[in-house]
Amino acid sequence: MRNLFGGGEGGGSSRGSDNSKAPRHSSGWKELQKHLKGSEALRVLDIGPTSSTNINYITSLGHSIYMANLVEEAAKPEWVIPGEGGEEPRYDIDRFFESNLNFSGRNFDVVILWDTVDFLPEPLVEPVFHKLHEVMAPGGLMLAFFHANNDPSTVFCRYHLTDTEVVEIQRSGTYALQNIYSNRKVENLLREFSNYRFFLAKDSLREVIVTR
Repeated sequence: MRNLFGGGEGGGSSRGSDNSKAPRHSSGWKELQKHLKGSEALRVLDIGPTSSTNINYITSLGHSIYMANLVEEAAKPEWVIPGEGGEEPRYDIDRFFESNLNFSGRNFDVVILWDTVDFLPEPLVEPVFHKLHEVMAPGGLMLAFFHANNDPSTVFCRYHLTDTEVVEIQRSGTYALQNIYSNRKVENLLREFSNYRFFLAKDSLREVIVTR
């Protein structure tokens, strides 16, 4: 998410390094919220830094919620297999998924992906979408954000749900933006899903509601 918190990078007075939150209107969240309020006992997967606000909000609607912070986990060196004989290092994708996206056979009715894939190492991105398709129930919905440009002020954020059309964003860690995808590439990443709808936004984030 583009830095909306004020202050400069590295400046002693920068608010980006504290716990301040900034509001952001989200048309995608508005649509997903309607689904959550109109349904009962859904299983929700929130993929991002843990937010007690999200846990409390989703459970207050009568749903269950599971959390997975893939960006933090993917940054750990334990998932990288060293190359041999001049080969490039590669990610142990199967072991990464077994540790971080193993839900013991549970399927999810809603996935909130946020902008996670833009901060993941590129070799993990397509496998993540394949795995999410696998663990989502037929007809399930996913909300995903994609950055439109490589703005140097973009920071990794925790997203907090509200009971309005606004989500609150809060800087979380120092993970670098790794991927920028065109609309066509996003559509290709979502090729296994039955439908998707893009929402226009005034900032650099594109929002997509995806149907399993």
